[in-house]
Amino acid sequence: MGNTLEILNYIGGKWQPSSGADYQDVVNPATAEVLGRVPLSPAVDIDLAAQAASNAFTQWRQTPAVDRVQFLFKLKNLLEENFQELARTITMECGKTIEESRGETRRLIENVEVACGIPLLMQGYNSEDIAPGIDEFMIRQPVGVCAVIAPFNFPAMVPFWFLPYAIACGNTYIVKPSERVPLTMQKIFRLVEKTGLPAGVLNLVNGSKVAVDAILDHPAIRAVSFVGSTPVARYIYSRATANGKRAQCQGGAKNPVVVLPDADMDTATRIIADSLFGCAGQRCLAASLAITVGEARSVFTEAITEVASRRVVGYGLDEKVQMGPVITPQSKERIEALIGKGQQEGAKILVDGRNTNIPGYAHGNFIRPTVLQDVPPDGEIVRTEIFGPVLGMMHADNLDQAIAMINSGKYGNMACLFTSSGPAARKFRYEVIAGNIGINLGIAAPMAFFPFTGWKESFFGDLHGQGMDAVEFFTQKKVVIERWPKEWKRKF
Repeated sequence: MGNTLEILNYIGGKWQPSSGADYQDVVNPATAEVLGRVPLSPAVDIDLAAQAASNAFTQWRQTPAVDRVQFLFKLKNLLEENFQELARTITMECGKTIEESRGETRRLIENVEVACGIPLLMQGYNSEDIAPGIDEFMIRQPVGVCAVIAPFNFPAMVPFWFLPYAIACGNTYIVKPSERVPLTMQKIFRLVEKTGLPAGVLNLVNGSKVAVDAILDHPAIRAVSFVGSTPVARYIYSRATANGKRAQCQGGAKNPVVVLPDADMDTATRIIADSLFGCAGQRCLAASLAITVGEARSVFTEAITEVASRRVVGYGLDEKVQMGPVITPQSKERIEALIGKGQQEGAKILVDGRNTNIPGYAHGNFIRPTVLQDVPPDGEIVRTEIFGPVLGMMHADNLDQAIAMINSGKYGNMACLFTSSGPAARKFRYEVIAGNIGINLGIAAPMAFFPFTGWKESFFGDLHGQGMDAVEFFTQKKVVIERWPKEWKRKF
């Protein structure tokens, strides 16, 4: 990607420049190279996209579901053919390792595959003779124009928690990617264009808060999906619902992992390290707190410290690199400040990733893995979503105490347990207040046919992304009660 790319909006089946004059650099977080200039589109561009989507809706919803999914089958094949190029683009603009980008691209494709089952998934149900001669049945119909406001950390996968289900169900759609990482969606929409999807069914508008607010306020947009921080999720949910829209807003997280003494310590350490430091800690399912129980404390502390110290950090296009940079210099500064805050509050720094310098990438936003021991339960490290490669360590005397520590937090996205005890695992999954539970897993990421859940301040709404939750979110139920008395005569 030697030259900077021209970044356009895609509205009504046509590529077009933003009508606004404001632009922002898209910067490779490892090299500081400017990859492109993204337009910060004004509200008028959202209006154009909403109009195009509205105009396309009637014909698209009348298209049989078996015909709608043919476009998804075509898109799936195109995504497979361009798999490596998409992964490379994700790494260049987002910073994650190439292997992590491949994993993200695979998850994107899995959601397309599941959405291809819509002819079955969106079926209703019926009952004959609810009263003499009267039948009743429920059918699902599309909501209308829908939109996603996507985050920077998964520029390909997260929009596809929603997009394929929305259009397969007969809705039309608007994607507003993060202005930090717009290039991946540019490439995906070039593939969408090749499927022959009718104009206006899928639209792309680049922008920042002005575009977001326009989506939340536009009367034609009936449903909004969002993934990001809790403060922004709360804002989007409040404003969208105040305007009568459906909303599903995934917020922040503080994901704990509990290590019991009977765990396979080598395996647990390896898996937890991948969860902690994968994607440089910039994912909503990254482990960020480790609670050791009993005798696990000394063994796990020594093991995770060693693994953190040996993690290979660098530019993600190098296959040997195990962790890339964080997204911006401001993110790096914020994370390093939080590490210092944890130390001030009494935590001991076992591995310090601050002031990292990667040879050849002096301007990259690199932080090495960091491990803080004995973080105070009411301290900043425990309460704040750091969104970086930082582990805070705590200790509990028993599993009950560890569960109580987890449940006292404000987030409820994920919690994981490492153990060889079946009863302990059952107790954990039964009692922990979190939406995604992992047993001997460090990343409890649901497959595409399960919902990506989240509880407490990690989610605002009722229905989540992926699976049947997505089908429910993107359809509205209509109940029909029919009576055809035999004595009625035809009058035509």
